[in-house]
Amino acid sequence: MNVAVVYIRMRNRVQVNGNQAVRIKDIARIIGPEDEIRMIEDILLLTVKKEDRSIIVVDLAQVIMAIRKVDPGVEVETFGPSQTIIEIILTKKKMSFLTFALVWFLLFIGGAMTIMNFHVDVSMGEVHQKIFTIITGKVEEKPLLIQIPYSFGLGMGMILFFNHFFKKRFNEEPSPLEVEMFNYQQDLDRYVTMNENKENVRHLDDR
Repeated sequence: MNVAVVYIRMRNRVQVNGNQAVRIKDIARIIGPEDEIRMIEDILLLTVKKEDRSIIVVDLAQVIMAIRKVDPGVEVETFGPSQTIIEIILTKKKMSFLTFALVWFLLFIGGAMTIMNFHVDVSMGEVHQKIFTIITGKVEEKPLLIQIPYSFGLGMGMILFFNHFFKKRFNEEPSPLEVEMFNYQQDLDRYVTMNENKENVRHLDDR
């Protein structure tokens, strides 16, 4: 008797809505005979409940147990991650224009203060005065011919550095901010999988 062999690769992170039924096809990729794939993909793992928090961790062992309950004779080969983080998308109220304007204003003021304090620390004003004197031979307390282009150049440099102008990207390379966010997400996922919350992780027998 030929034993059906299926290969399963867990996804790193998936997003689901509240009260959604999570099946194996939602958290894993399956390779094998077509009939086995269809059967395994539709196996119910869990149903998101109101008491669940924002994250549920599903272990590979839970997936294998669920498959064996439906088809004890199937041979399961696994590769890739051993756990999948299920992120529950909670319904949130839309941000009002007043809140958006307040956040934007605070970020603008904070960014401006940071830039100005930096320029004071490095005596950028004196540097501009010396550069103006070297170029023109004149002493000017406010060398606007240097300061105005420098201000525009500073803004353009920030746009090029972050590789974004509103929703437009200049090239396919990730920006430093995107790389840092990716590293932060990787560290966060690693922490969650290594410190599973028992209230969030439920065995299939309890579902």
